[in-house]
Amino acid sequence: MNKSRIKYVCQNCGYESLRWLGKCPECMEWNTLAEEMAKPKTSHAATVGTVQNIKSISQLSPTDNIRIATNIKEFDRVLGGGLIIGSVVLIAGDPGIGKSTLVMQAVSNIKFDVSSSRSKVIYVTGEESAEQLKYRSERLKLKSENVFILPETNLNDILFTLEKNEPAVAVIDSIQTIFKPELGTAPGTVGQIRESTAYLMQLAKKKMITVLIIGHVTKDGAIAGPKLLEHIVDTVLQFGGEKNYSFRILRAMKNRFGSTNEIGIFEMHDTGLVEVSNPSEVFLSQREYGASGSVVTSVIEGTRPILVEVQALVTPSNYGMPQRVTTGFDYRRLSILLAVLEKRLGYKLSSQNVFLNIAGGVDIDEPAADLAVCAAVISSIKDIPADSKTCVVGEVGLGGEIRSIHQLEKRIQEAEKLGFEKILLPKSNSKIGEKKYKISVIEVKTLKEVLQYLFN
Repeated sequence: MNKSRIKYVCQNCGYESLRWLGKCPECMEWNTLAEEMAKPKTSHAATVGTVQNIKSISQLSPTDNIRIATNIKEFDRVLGGGLIIGSVVLIAGDPGIGKSTLVMQAVSNIKFDVSSSRSKVIYVTGEESAEQLKYRSERLKLKSENVFILPETNLNDILFTLEKNEPAVAVIDSIQTIFKPELGTAPGTVGQIRESTAYLMQLAKKKMITVLIIGHVTKDGAIAGPKLLEHIVDTVLQFGGEKNYSFRILRAMKNRFGSTNEIGIFEMHDTGLVEVSNPSEVFLSQREYGASGSVVTSVIEGTRPILVEVQALVTPSNYGMPQRVTTGFDYRRLSILLAVLEKRLGYKLSSQNVFLNIAGGVDIDEPAADLAVCAAVISSIKDIPADSKTCVVGEVGLGGEIRSIHQLEKRIQEAEKLGFEKILLPKSNSKIGEKKYKISVIEVKTLKEVLQYLFN
């Protein structure tokens, strides 16, 4: 007779061991191995498959109505135009960031066809009761006639209910609370998360039900559960933002049906999340004019240009090792730029503390902001304000040269729309000067030329 045995599974990467280990040898994390019951191996007789019908792509039905619009433009933009019918979407984020609020607003805004047999949303809640969801719906002032609540954590009951009712959209809030009794492990373990998601994926493809899964993240910001979870689903959305700010940013980490470069920006209010249609204007609304160390640059998030304020503060260091503190910008990239300023322009920064902040809680990871960072640092050193009507864009090379960047026309148009009078651009971008803009386009080749335009 087969006997069940105990195994230890890493809750971070899924590594399995026959004995407990303090440190996982796969992901090198401490105290992540948890005890689970291994299912006994059973012998099965060889089975013969059946021949299935195959079709040419040209014989398949048209895909004109394959997407479900949530009527939240920022949400649909990140998805690539709306929810794909029969897809599985994973939305992850920090606790309290607004994942459930975003999903509740999205499914409540779906406009179903009256004649359609599928005109309902089933919201499976494992963390809240039906009354609590009702209270949240009233607080958000949502019209939820087509949203039905299922307070359940047993996966078998959930799958049976979904298959019986065949809704257009199903929400699982959250996957860490769902469990399959046959596995014999606690909810939230690697085995439970993996198996539950796999069963939901099979149901979504079989019955063409769009499944929205809400997931938790670890203390490092990674999606909780095995990495395999992200490979199973069709789309992975990361919902985050600084807790001290009201802005929330939705990013697509993986998307089989759209671009992974798009972002959606929301602002948290008492009545829920509100779309930010013009983020540039919002991010610059609290800008203080005439202050040194402040420069505006234009960054591209997906296909959208956004103007953000780069703030720098340079102070003398009273200790042997000067501080380098960044918020929203790569620390190592700042170190490179400071070395370029010291080597090419002669600024002695080895004895100075440098603090850099991207206002509004936005994270910048493209090199087009290099020139604005250098200009903000120099402005703080000199204690001379940069021209508040000038936008600065460009990548800085190790030789102090200004290198070309992409999608320059969109950046110029965004700066022009926000009322800027000048924009500094790399001279290496060809044919920019041939086009006519209301804003004055100034082409620069080196950091020295930038200093002449901004501070002389």
